[in-house]
Order: sequence, then C-alpha cells, then structure tokens
Amino acid sequence: MNAFWKTAMLLAMVLVASVPAVLAQQASLIPSAGLINPEELVKILQAPKTEKPLLVQVGSHVLYSQAHIPGSEYIGPASNESGLQQLRKRVESLPRGKFIVLYCGCCPWSHCPNVKPADDALHALGFTNVKVLYIANNFGVDWVDKGYPVTKGD
Repeated sequence: MNAFWKTAMLLAMVLVASVPAVLAQQASLIPSAGLINPEELVKILQAPKTEKPLLVQVGSHVLYSQAHIPGSEYIGPASNESGLQQLRKRVESLPRGKFIVLYCGCCPWSHCPNVKPADDALHALGFTNVKVLYIANNFGVDWVDKGYPVTKGD
C-alpha cells in the first residue's frame, strides 16, 4: 500500500477510535446473505444488461474524496444521526425493492462503525434488496490496490 493510503487509513482509524466500541463491531453482525464481495460487485457494474445498484458510501468524506466507486454517492458516516438522516432522505422516494449497495472501507471489517447502522436503517424503512460491500481490510487494500475502478474528488 502506498504512503497516500497509509495516511488515509491512519486518519480513518483515528476517527474510528473515537466511536464507541459497541458500534465499531457491528459490521460482523450483518448476515452473510446481506453481503456482496468486491469481485461480485465489479462484475455487476461491468455487466451491460444488469440492473445497476444505487451505490452509497456511508463512511468519512476524506476517504470518499480520495477514492470512491464510480457513480457512488457520499451520504456521510452512518455512525451518527446526521449521516443516517441523509441516508433516509436520499432513499425516501425510491421503490422498496431498489437494489442498493452500501459501503464504507474506513478500517477492517470487524471495526467498521458505519455499515451496520446504515443497513439497519434501510431495512427499517422496508428496503428488501440491500447489500453491504464486504471490505475485509479497508477500501485501499480491498478495492483500489486490486485495480478496481475508482473516481477521485467529490
């Protein structure tokens, strides 16, 4: 991993360290049926005739600005109420069967404070086709370094 990503991940880990421990371990509680791995998502995004999901990044703005999945939307950290409110507002007019993929990638999966609250919020609103991108280590290692498509900036 290059110095850029090491610095970004260090910043993200500092931010995560300030989140209560109970939130930081919730990602592991998402059932495997609710997950999608990076390889699967890339195939869906590259397939010409498949329904493209709404891609929502629910982590830090710093990480989103540095690199994000093309076409994804930044909502804000779902570990706080303002991020969850932004998420609810963004999806309020969508059909409840809309294919939505949530992702963060701020830190190792078992420490992510953002994906579980976002997943819970969408299910509470009645969404039935939600997947969370399983990022085992962080977005830099599990997406960028693998050569998957990225966009930089806002």
